[in-house]
Amino acid sequence: MNKCSSLKHNENDAISFCQECRVNMCNKCENYHSEIFQNHHIIKLEKNKDITNIFTGFCKEKNHQTELKYFCKTHNILCCSECIVKVKPNYNGKHHDCDVYIIENVENEKKNKLKENIKILEDLTINLQNLISYLKKAIEKIDKNKEELKINIQKIFTKLRNALDDREDELLLEIDNKFNELSLNEEIIKEIDKLPKKIKISLEKGKENEINWNKNKLSSLINDCLNIENNIKDINKIIEIIRKNNSLKFEFSYFLNEDGINQFLENIKKFGDIKYIPIRIFDSKIEFDEELVKKWLNYREFNSELLYRKTRDGSSPNDFHNRCDNKGITITFIETTKGYKFWGYTEL
Repeated sequence: MNKCSSLKHNENDAISFCQECRVNMCNKCENYHSEIFQNHHIIKLEKNKDITNIFTGFCKEKNHQTELKYFCKTHNILCCSECIVKVKPNYNGKHHDCDVYIIENVENEKKNKLKENIKILEDLTINLQNLISYLKKAIEKIDKNKEELKINIQKIFTKLRNALDDREDELLLEIDNKFNELSLNEEIIKEIDKLPKKIKISLEKGKENEINWNKNKLSSLINDCLNIENNIKDINKIIEIIRKNNSLKFEFSYFLNEDGINQFLENIKKFGDIKYIPIRIFDSKIEFDEELVKKWLNYREFNSELLYRKTRDGSSPNDFHNRCDNKGITITFIETTKGYKFWGYTEL
């Protein structure tokens, strides 16, 4: 809400505006003002009403307090004497090089054109609601397209990320499996740790049997020999495991070298492209001025369906009428063999 222009009442809300004095007035100021200036034009202010466009008859340029007595044809605007002055002190001379007339000289021109402009404005007003509706639907389409694009991009990049994550998990699992096959697990290590003691016992018995080979204990002797043979196998097995583990090394290989990876990362930065694809309101092979057609149709929204196309559906009158009769609102585009174009529209 505008405040009163009076220093004494500048806390009060303004209820009116004087065009001549260019001041906002509260209830008290308006009473005093009406008594002194009975012929001034007073405009009642509504709550939150914008008064910047109220015509006061005075120039609105900064620091200009002069009446609008001139017309700038260059900019099609009213201006004051300070606007057209050739000498340019601060804030003056904005229209000093323009085609300027006193307002009396353009009176007849504006008056004669008034009737024509009223008719144009009335015609435009008739279409205004269609234009507003068309604009709102166009904005809705743009917003919908925007959200669909964002969702599509998110889906694509989520798919790529999931594929990379899955591949990473597969490779990590493969590494674990390969190293588990080769490495000595805890159970084998425990058995190996017991082996020296078993070998020592086996050797002691073997040496003792070598000196005192007693055939009466043949089964025991053979068993001790088997223990020594098994110990030899166990040791050779350990040697083979050590040799294998010591001689094998794995590394991660991929189809790109370091330069290739850097190029791949650069390509990722440029991955994807947003393209503008104009959508035609009618699916016609015949080229036509779409904006002109929209204007003819008062910018109404159509969910169009292609009913008939000569090259697709046949060229006889029956072919046309069988597909287009009793379909409601229809629009027809025709191009002759000589290149002449016609169009027709019906709401029946």
